[in-house]
Amino acid sequence: MVMDVRFEQVDFTYQPKSPFEQRVLFQLDMTIKDGSYTAIVGHTGSGKSTLLQHLNALLKPTQGTVKIGERIITPESNNKNLKPIRKKVGIVFQFPEAQLFEETVAKDIMFGPKNFGVPEEQARQLAEEYLELVGLPADILEKSPFDLSGGQMRRVAIAGVLAMEPEVLVLDEPTAGLDPQGRKEMMAMFEALHKQKKMTIVLVTHLMDDVADFADYVYVLEKGQLVKEGTPRDVFQDVSWLEEKQLGVPTATRFAQKLMAKGVSFKTLPLTAKELADMILAKEDQNYDE
Repeated sequence: MVMDVRFEQVDFTYQPKSPFEQRVLFQLDMTIKDGSYTAIVGHTGSGKSTLLQHLNALLKPTQGTVKIGERIITPESNNKNLKPIRKKVGIVFQFPEAQLFEETVAKDIMFGPKNFGVPEEQARQLAEEYLELVGLPADILEKSPFDLSGGQMRRVAIAGVLAMEPEVLVLDEPTAGLDPQGRKEMMAMFEALHKQKKMTIVLVTHLMDDVADFADYVYVLEKGQLVKEGTPRDVFQDVSWLEEKQLGVPTATRFAQKLMAKGVSFKTLPLTAKELADMILAKEDQNYDE
């Protein structure tokens, strides 16, 4: 079954019809395609976190429709019938290690599957499988998650989401607080999941290098509205617009811009360090031939 997530004219207002009413999403039309690696970027307060919670019906639209696979969520949808969606769409919130609570790593990873009716023995197998998948050794299964390092705790929390075997994995700033090596390993793990398990990934991040390196489509959110969308290559060509919005661009793109200011020309701006290096080498070869 194709598992697209589609927003149609979605509005969301916190505490509607009260003195504290706050509208945070405005007329959103967007599609997260099955099997895609979609990035959502925008400043703090742009509505990213609210949008995320619509992806698995933690929030329902105040107006409009969210379609998750074959399920249609409207303002009138019955909350009792939404639980199965949370098995299909797993959300890894920022600092997910804060959500660990069980006495052992195994119990924490098994909690989600058991909550959805998976028998004990099968849940245990899932815990072992996904612990290995996130790069942790089996001998920590009976340890307390609180005896682990911060990076290991995060991986355990992610294994708990993955053990529910979602079709869509939503990542809210997944590398926040990690050192550069931890960040690199974490992003490589998500890339492997995307490629090997054909999992749809939705990445919310302020790190434009990660968008350039991994995403195949990007949405830019500002004050609850979609203000730009396209492939990273399309979006990052418009450097002056991004800088005007104070959103930043990938490191390689910025470096290429500095070279352009010194008279080096590029047909298109590179997105990644490898692309930049290849373009510079091609220029050197061209100069050598001349």
